[in-house]
Amino acid sequence: MLSWRDRPVAIAVSLATLTLGSLAAMPAADAGTNAAARPRVTHDARSVTLRVPASAGAPGYSVKVATDSLSITTTRGGHTVLATAGGTTGGLRFRADGAWQRATKVTGWSWKNGVLRLDAATTRDGVTAEALITPKSDRYALSWDVKGGGADRLGLAFDLRSAGHWYGHGETATPGGGPYTDQPWPLDAGNVHDDAFGPASYEVVDPFWYTSSATGLLVDTGEVMDVAINDANDGLGRFTVDSGGTYNATVFVEANPFEVYRDHTGVVGRPAKSDATYRQFAEPLWNSWAQFYTNVDQAKLLDYAQRLHDNGIPGHTIQLDDRWESNYGNLTFDTRTFPDARAMSDRIHAMGYDFGIWVTLWINLDSTNYRYAADHGYLLKDKADPTRPCTVSWWNGTAGIVDLADPEAKAWYVGNLKKLMSTYRVDGFKFDTRFFDDSCAPDEGYGRADYQRLGAQLADQFDLQGAGIRVHWSGSQQTGFVIRQVDKGTGWESLAAAVSQNLAISTIGYPFVETDMVGGSLGQPAPAKEVLIRWAQASSLMPLMYSSTSPAGTNDTTTGKPVSYDRETIDRYRDAVRAHGRLAPYIWDQVKHSVATGDPIMRPLFFDFPRDAAAYTVKDEWMLGPAVLAAPKLSSGATRDVFLPTGRWFDVNRGRVVRGPTTLRGYRVPLDVTPAFVDVRAAGAAKAIGALRRTGVAPGAR
Repeated sequence: MLSWRDRPVAIAVSLATLTLGSLAAMPAADAGTNAAARPRVTHDARSVTLRVPASAGAPGYSVKVATDSLSITTTRGGHTVLATAGGTTGGLRFRADGAWQRATKVTGWSWKNGVLRLDAATTRDGVTAEALITPKSDRYALSWDVKGGGADRLGLAFDLRSAGHWYGHGETATPGGGPYTDQPWPLDAGNVHDDAFGPASYEVVDPFWYTSSATGLLVDTGEVMDVAINDANDGLGRFTVDSGGTYNATVFVEANPFEVYRDHTGVVGRPAKSDATYRQFAEPLWNSWAQFYTNVDQAKLLDYAQRLHDNGIPGHTIQLDDRWESNYGNLTFDTRTFPDARAMSDRIHAMGYDFGIWVTLWINLDSTNYRYAADHGYLLKDKADPTRPCTVSWWNGTAGIVDLADPEAKAWYVGNLKKLMSTYRVDGFKFDTRFFDDSCAPDEGYGRADYQRLGAQLADQFDLQGAGIRVHWSGSQQTGFVIRQVDKGTGWESLAAAVSQNLAISTIGYPFVETDMVGGSLGQPAPAKEVLIRWAQASSLMPLMYSSTSPAGTNDTTTGKPVSYDRETIDRYRDAVRAHGRLAPYIWDQVKHSVATGDPIMRPLFFDFPRDAAAYTVKDEWMLGPAVLAAPKLSSGATRDVFLPTGRWFDVNRGRVVRGPTTLRGYRVPLDVTPAFVDVRAAGAAKAIGALRRTGVAPGAR
């Protein structure tokens, strides 16, 4: 099998441009493949089977279609790796007149010009389904639609167990508190259901899922989806598009999950650059949100910065979050709470920090700028009445949204931002909220996903200071932005969710990830000492650190009272930040590698060790690049078990080499220890050991 470095990273035709006609015209196999290696179709009384032979860089696979039910089973090496749902659910399902229907018996099929065409009856009288399967060496396109039925939703449903464990998706909506305090890993270990999964979602999601059996599903749509994975423990994955048009998807079939990820990256694109600088990877961003929420003023922010500075806790930026404006959307300082914002900025700069502020495109109805923007037509229009601006409710009131598809509106908004920069020495921005809402009407010629692109183009003009931006959907991977998570709580369950969520976001194509602010937020009581320290330690072994709650003292939003931490909290937090800084040269190497290849920096163990079965369910460890295995403590107590995959691992805390695969039972983790191990044979091992090594012997010792 070819290594990934030898495989092409660009796909000549993107999913977005594929039509049924172009699919039918595609060749039966990749260019240059001889006739003997091309796909072939066989059939018997019960099935039609499409076989794609193994080739250089691809393992080969078969797609078997049961003709009595139009069920699709994908196999590799004689083993099932993905199968559609059976029974009354059905694999190809649609909604018509409010009732769910499904494709049933295959009534005809043909194999022509490299396309397997299937015609089928359905459970709705007078309605038929047509499906097209177009194979390539490591994937097949699956398109299907409904004929004559007035369908308003089409979907695919799979038997989750047929493919092993499921991953991908991004931030999950779950009955257990997701995406804020719950993120199942793997996805099938929990209950996921998001009926507003789409480009306008506030959650960072993408229509891509992959499995432990090394298959993947990429749905090509700009519409809202209803996605359910093991909802109510039903064992199903249901991927429904809120449209009656043709359902277009790609199913990847590879030798291991990492190759599926790389195939997906080849379609949606890899980062064109890193938006964050070396310093922003090396030091934390300090944002005021969890420290003060909206109860912030000039004196408080300066004291916050000064205490961090005086305690020697590194950071590259002090970023002022929500509630600095005279009113939301005015983009002017409230002089009652910030009487001299320029002097405040100058003092922050004098301490060695950059200065940043939080902004949004949502303009509240009671702000001065709202009337101006509405009068000039700068706001998105209402879907029901395009003569009026669209109004949306959010956590700070009712607002209109700047229409980024209108060049004049965008220029006006950018002008306001640049005025802030020049007047107050603002170095960058944290963009919050969404660029579009489904209650609004997009401009003519634009769709939901286009507003993600327009928002990314806007943000790309400014330094995002490591706070990144919540941009997503297929193609957004190319922007190279840091992606910050949705708010987390302040307890252990949120720290665990933050780790799993980083793995989910990173492996749908966004390698520059960070958790929510260290210690969490979400309006909950201030984090306990141990949670704050362990969160900082975990973040020190991630690509970036995003901080807010100060170990030198914070505030409890639920009581309005100050919270003091002891000297050990300050020391342990500072130790974590400094360890991250020492590791920065290794992390920066991974950043450059991600820009060149699209590979994730923070990734699950099974990406690098696909043959270690135990790796597929480990949710409290990860690889940071090819050399560093992070196993920080994510719960209370002073011990944890650590799984080490196949290889030779240098324990940076104990100075010994451990051979894997093995599980270290009851590994001791007092509050000054962050478990981490280095694969001594991996690229970058020496640099990582030099950064993280605490004590002990040479890496080759026994």
